[in-house]
Amino acid sequence: MFTGASQFALVGIIGAGGSPWAGAATAALVGTRNALYGVRLSSLLEVAGFRRVVASHFVIDEPTAMAIARDKPAESRFAFWATGVILFSLWNLGTLAGALATQVLPDPKALGFDAAPPAAFLALIAPRLRGREPIAIALGAAIVALVVLPFVPPGVPLLIVALLVVAVGLRPAR
Repeated sequence: MFTGASQFALVGIIGAGGSPWAGAATAALVGTRNALYGVRLSSLLEVAGFRRVVASHFVIDEPTAMAIARDKPAESRFAFWATGVILFSLWNLGTLAGALATQVLPDPKALGFDAAPPAAFLALIAPRLRGREPIAIALGAAIVALVVLPFVPPGVPLLIVALLVVAVGLRPAR
């Protein structure tokens, strides 16, 4: 799966001793927002056939943001493809470098690298906390996760919180 937040969630849960199933379920839940991006980008990109399959791999936060920020359709398409190709290339080169570095660095925790996934996740949600309701939901989710943490296996608190946030999102508007 080429989406940073989902990859960080999967690795973080498995790294904390959680089951691969909890990690995969959490990664899939985190990645569901990309389907909504695809709906928005479908008419904007106007791709079909094999190009549509390739484009689907780039339907993540950054290329979507770059595409919808443009006024002209041609600029949107260029921004999407350029950002997607560059990000995909650099992300995978970084992943390769990280995999090779594990052979050189015996204990990533000694350098503080274990803090990278939570920090990246916070960096993804911080810009979305621009009002009372998102802040209240984030604080409520954090409280629920902390309350259930001692009672369930690693990774499950995030699944519980994700399901609660979906329930909040599906509630009827007042």
